[in-house]
Amino acid sequence: MKLYTVIYDGHCNLCSNLVQVLEQIDKGDRFQYLPMQDEIGLAQFNVTAQDCEMGMILIDNAKPDRRWQGSDAAEEIGRLLPTGNVFVTAYRNLPGMKWVGDRVYAQVRDNRYALFGRRSSTYQTAYPACDTSCDQYFSK
Repeated sequence: MKLYTVIYDGHCNLCSNLVQVLEQIDKGDRFQYLPMQDEIGLAQFNVTAQDCEMGMILIDNAKPDRRWQGSDAAEEIGRLLPTGNVFVTAYRNLPGMKWVGDRVYAQVRDNRYALFGRRSSTYQTAYPACDTSCDQYFSK
């Protein structure tokens, strides 16, 4: 099991593309991924599909009660990436940026399909958090 699990919307083009970027940067070293469409997988983390409506979720697998959601999850993912802490710290220290970032995240989250489109099938990550439960969501 990887250090962290990222729960994302596997039908969202933007979300799936960002997962692909993370896969390229991280190469499965820190992160594993779980689409919010996998209710069996979500149950393993005590997360519901309704919980996911408030945005992506990052879970610390060593301490599963430690989790971040929405823009906080995006910031924590950035902080965990190589040299990402420098950028996240600068972002957090700029007056008003956190407030703006939270609002931008909420707008994109609530309008992601209209802005970026919806996939016809769930994105199949190279580093899944689930074993066989994910198979039903992925097109072959």
